[in-house]
Amino acid sequence: MPDFRDDLTNALSDPDPVRRAQIQMAKPLPKRFYTAASVGALDGGRHNVLLDGRPVRTPARNAMSVPTRAVADLLVAEWDVQKEHIDPATMPVTRLVNTAIDGVAKDQRSVFEDILQFAGTDLLCYRASEPEGLIARQSAHWDPVLAWAADKLGARFILAEGVIHQAQPAAAISAYAEGLRSYATPLGLACLHTITTLTGSALLALAFAEKQLSAEQAWTLAHLDEDWQIEHWGTDDEAFQRREHRWQDMQAATATLDALR
Repeated sequence: MPDFRDDLTNALSDPDPVRRAQIQMAKPLPKRFYTAASVGALDGGRHNVLLDGRPVRTPARNAMSVPTRAVADLLVAEWDVQKEHIDPATMPVTRLVNTAIDGVAKDQRSVFEDILQFAGTDLLCYRASEPEGLIARQSAHWDPVLAWAADKLGARFILAEGVIHQAQPAAAISAYAEGLRSYATPLGLACLHTITTLTGSALLALAFAEKQLSAEQAWTLAHLDEDWQIEHWGTDDEAFQRREHRWQDMQAATATLDALR
């Protein structure tokens, strides 16, 4: 007999949000099959999630173990809050941990290098040529992050106007990479990669990790251009909903990174 938990893990693990939604719409949500979720202690100071005393496994059948009790608490909260049915859309931390264990752990270097590629085309380095109000806003809010990267990391990035690619100095990327190495664990990189892709900025991701910015501040800085457009032209419900869903993933990634400390 097919195990309905296979459907659940597939929905939880697919990295494409559209594909996750398609999976979830194609099949009914599985019923909650457990009474209580709890944290279990493992050797080496690691922790896992227990459902009625039985350990949860990832879609690849690996043990879902995490390095801190705080991260395990985030996972348990997601499983515990499920009602009659289990809705993977409400479990972003679980998806993130699955990705770290089943994917990032197998090829940390590729994820590390992907974040560096974002740093090479970082959002904060590409500035508007007009109007003057937007130019001034970008400078006022983005320049302090670049100044922090230069002063604290030794990473001096070059600004570009418009969308024409500007190659960044190898020394800047190398200096950024040294800062990133402090978070080079499967879950740490999964968190930072998620923050980077959601914001379009590896600099914002590392500034958050280094406690230079809150999650809310990083999110606002990432949407500076978009918010300017909204102020002048308005928005629509579909765009608003997309941003809200992405913000939920941002909150999950930042909360998990904080819980790793």
